[in-house]
Amino acid sequence: MVSGRRDFGEFGAKLEKHLERLPDYAQRAQEKLQQYFPPDAGGQRANPLRRPAPARPTAITDVPVIAEARSRWARWNAPAAKLERRKRRASRALTLWIILTLLCGLYAVATGLGLIGAGGLTEAFGGIAGAIVFGTLGVRTGLRLRQLHRTELPVSTTPPPLPSPRSAAREPMERLAESEASLAELLRQLSAPASMVSDESVEEARATAAEAASALRGLAGRIQAIERARNSAPAGDRKALDTAIRTLREQLDDGLEGYGALVAAAGHAVAAGGSGLRQSKDALTDATDRLAGLAIALREIS
Repeated sequence: MVSGRRDFGEFGAKLEKHLERLPDYAQRAQEKLQQYFPPDAGGQRANPLRRPAPARPTAITDVPVIAEARSRWARWNAPAAKLERRKRRASRALTLWIILTLLCGLYAVATGLGLIGAGGLTEAFGGIAGAIVFGTLGVRTGLRLRQLHRTELPVSTTPPPLPSPRSAAREPMERLAESEASLAELLRQLSAPASMVSDESVEEARATAAEAASALRGLAGRIQAIERARNSAPAGDRKALDTAIRTLREQLDDGLEGYGALVAAAGHAVAAGGSGLRQSKDALTDATDRLAGLAIALREIS
């Protein structure tokens, strides 16, 4: 009995000794494991046992839910969307007034001929009055709808909303917005009276850049649409959709390179002077032509 107690005491002492050395064992195991991981740019080795922290949005507007809500709100308040809603309302009202005018006219004819009631002009007066009232409202609504169809939308100075932070098109669209701002400033300087670049070349570059930017945003819209389809597609179909997104992203990057070439050419034209001015003008024209061809290709893709 004594020997059993002594054996149990020795076993407990050894167990406590090993438990005390567990941190040392864990540290040695981690050092052995880190030998198989290369150091990062700062010379520190990654901790394989530590889970990477999820990327946090830099601003509250980068939260996917808030970004999507802002995008929908911007689309709802866009001038084109407002005008389209006013056209639809006017068209529906015009249809209603026409139907009511016809019904009142038929009622007036039926009562005047005696098909309904005793007949006579007195019986038909209500239908005639209703036809006049609804007909007047229909004419006014028709004139308003005609005016809405002739309304020209004002040029929006606010940049279009960026895609969701999780979208593959977010980073290219941020680059496009920066390039657009730089190009606008460069073309403003080139259109100054002191500039030696012709106004025709500047306007051509501005129009080509606007067309290319519109085509690039259309391509980004396709990427976002495919991403939404991928999120709700079965698991077996997501791989093909991911491949399509990568292909469109490559085309989007190529388009941004062409846009950047035009920005660079405009920058050289602003900085050039003397003998280098002619060469900068030619480079600006070549970049404009290449971007115009690229915009046509992007339009065909979109």
